[in-house]
Amino acid sequence: MTIGLPKEIKEQEYRVAMPPSAAYQLIQRGHRVIVERDAGAGAGFPDSDYTSAGAQIASDHKAVFAEADLIIKVKEPQPSEYVLLRPGQILFTYLHLAANRSLTEALMKSGVTALAYETVEVNRRLPLLEPMSEIAGRMSVLVGGYFLAKHCGGSGVLLGGVPGVLPGRVVVLGGGASGINAARMATGLGCDVTILEVDLERMRFLDITLHSAHTLYSNESHLMELLPSVDVLIGAVLVPGAKAPRLIRREMLRRMRPGSVLVDIAIDQGGCAETSRPTTHQNPIFVEEGVSHYCVANMPAAFARTATQALTNVTHRYIELLADCGLAEACQRQPALVGGINVMGGKLTCQAVAQAHGMAFSPPPI
Repeated sequence: MTIGLPKEIKEQEYRVAMPPSAAYQLIQRGHRVIVERDAGAGAGFPDSDYTSAGAQIASDHKAVFAEADLIIKVKEPQPSEYVLLRPGQILFTYLHLAANRSLTEALMKSGVTALAYETVEVNRRLPLLEPMSEIAGRMSVLVGGYFLAKHCGGSGVLLGGVPGVLPGRVVVLGGGASGINAARMATGLGCDVTILEVDLERMRFLDITLHSAHTLYSNESHLMELLPSVDVLIGAVLVPGAKAPRLIRREMLRRMRPGSVLVDIAIDQGGCAETSRPTTHQNPIFVEEGVSHYCVANMPAAFARTATQALTNVTHRYIELLADCGLAEACQRQPALVGGINVMGGKLTCQAVAQAHGMAFSPPPI
């Protein structure tokens, strides 16, 4: 099979879907790997490393799509890439279609078979999303603390405090992979941390593993009580494949102190705050109701090398399976891949996405 690795063209996206070591493994299995020039440069992987691994370097973005049977990406196709997709081709990447109707319609029109990393589910876990959730969770405390600084428009609170001064308060909405990593970073800094969660078993797990963090049942009343004293509010809620629930309304933000920070990790699924809208690494924040909003939709791209390595650790076995066996047999050998199929044969095959857009759902014909 010919596997294409195009350069990411989303604004300030520095990750690459596959490092040279993974390309080498595929080539050793008899596959052909085409890499767009400088595709890995942002993550510290020069073209020479790919050629040493046996990959071919293509100078034309369109050529990678034209020749490849399997396109491996990090982020969803951008509008200029829609026309490059074709029937019979497999696209494997993060899609987040519930928050993007135009992309959903474009994929259906193209005839491509689109598999989303974030909807592959194994034992109620999302193994291909977890590494990026871990990075975003840990990063959320770093950026939240930075934008609390006065010169950044923040309240001037140092999250960890100092002797004689109380630490900052961090509230995390959701105790999943991103939420627990945010809480671990925050407790490591010595912050006063509260995690809001609805799953009682998950709360017991959080209580056992995060000794200095508090857990609280997640409802609007409890959140409203916490908001006046919060310095950094981290939105880490996730409904697999679906649009993020809007848990934070505009009037709720008015209860927060001026200069406090909201980090909306769920922004790539539409965001969990009414006031959230996607931002970029170059212009990461905006202010609504006196609260600084950090809503970068590709947070892990800031740490592109770490993120690329972490992503490949979990995606490569699935890529190998698709390349070795083709889609139908790969889904038989690893049934979790069926859940990753969001679009196939011009039809929408992910129920959560169909519900988000009010569109017809068709089970994957696999």
